[in-house]
Amino acid sequence: MRRLTPHMLRVSFSGPGLDEFPTWPDQQLKLLFPREGQTAPRLPEQDPEDVLRWYQAFMAIPEPERPWMRSYTVRAHHPERAVIDIDFVLHEHGGPATRWALAAKPGDLLGRYGPAAIYARPLGKADTLLLAGDETALPAIGSLLESLPDTAHALVFVEVRDAAEELPLTSPASVDLHWLHRGSTPAGHSTLLLDALRATEFPSGSLFAWIAGEAGSVRALRRHLVTDRGVDRKSVDFTGYWRLSLSQDDAPTAEDLAEAQERTA
Repeated sequence: MRRLTPHMLRVSFSGPGLDEFPTWPDQQLKLLFPREGQTAPRLPEQDPEDVLRWYQAFMAIPEPERPWMRSYTVRAHHPERAVIDIDFVLHEHGGPATRWALAAKPGDLLGRYGPAAIYARPLGKADTLLLAGDETALPAIGSLLESLPDTAHALVFVEVRDAAEELPLTSPASVDLHWLHRGSTPAGHSTLLLDALRATEFPSGSLFAWIAGEAGSVRALRRHLVTDRGVDRKSVDFTGYWRLSLSQDDAPTAEDLAEAQERTA
């Protein structure tokens, strides 16, 4: 484990299957955290042929014993050591993932589901790649930038608390990077990303946008790009990583369901 910033912790995981782990940029998987009093999460049998059946078995576990499940991005894979790195944002008043990360020690056990290559989403090709998100998007933005060719141009906006939360981001591409500091404004309540995009004159030529972070903010950014800036809907890849006042344990809202339907259309 390594503290990257005051509110970002990198945890390295080893375990079965990580030597031949499939990799791609912006690679997401689900981590399953044990309930209080458990030394390891209770897991359903994995059925690689039927994801729905696995989820039904997961939901059939009695709630007091069912692990908390959260989605994370793989920041790096080290096949020679069969290790993956995952960066945890340490939220104030954090939930089970933050609590686990802060108390984690070598030998602690988590469950893992995924990743599945069918969910890999390659970036679209364009003259300019726009990446925008809050600190929860930093692991994905970092891996995406590292994957770009030296002929690419990326325009990047990242919202974090302050300068202490900035991380080195490297890329073979030409990168125009903008850090946005929200200060004491709570995460998810800031309009910094939207204001920054509104004030930015995009380079000439085609544009592909990748945006992620708090779900409401992501929807606002997408509406601006599509409605106000005329970016084709198919040229905007968007993901709501988290929701204000809600967790992945809470039922999806109508907006969440509409977003999921459009992403898979």
